[in-house]
Amino acid sequence: MEQRVSHFDHAPEGMGVMLKMEEYTKTTAIEQSLQELIKIRASQINGCAYCLNMHTADARKDGETEQRIYCIGAWSDCDFYTDSEKIALELTEHVTLIPTKRVPDELYNRVRLHFNEKQYVDLILIINQINNWNRISIAMGNHATEK
Repeated sequence: MEQRVSHFDHAPEGMGVMLKMEEYTKTTAIEQSLQELIKIRASQINGCAYCLNMHTADARKDGETEQRIYCIGAWSDCDFYTDSEKIALELTEHVTLIPTKRVPDELYNRVRLHFNEKQYVDLILIINQINNWNRISIAMGNHATEK
């Protein structure tokens, strides 16, 4: 598939808003390594090869292990993710699949055992940001390329 439209060329103001949100997410107290795990998991669920390629490469550059990258789709059965990472990944799945999963009070309460109110909001913004990028990337026909 070839890129359909150069979204940065045709909607620079809108894409600028997306980039400003991306800048904000990098300033949060949510560790960059966890942000990359969230981006990988949401991109898996959404089937966004472009974002998967980008964020697995970014995670490797930041020192993430191959084992943790390969097993992220089965995070709940692994003992090499922390409890905080696991709850953030569970939240990622629920928000990404919100039409069917929602975010029940029970999940919110478990998230709050690991993250304060501000961090909860930031997690939601990070999860939504990657879901936005996934949808833009897929709709524009972006594809993963070998580097």
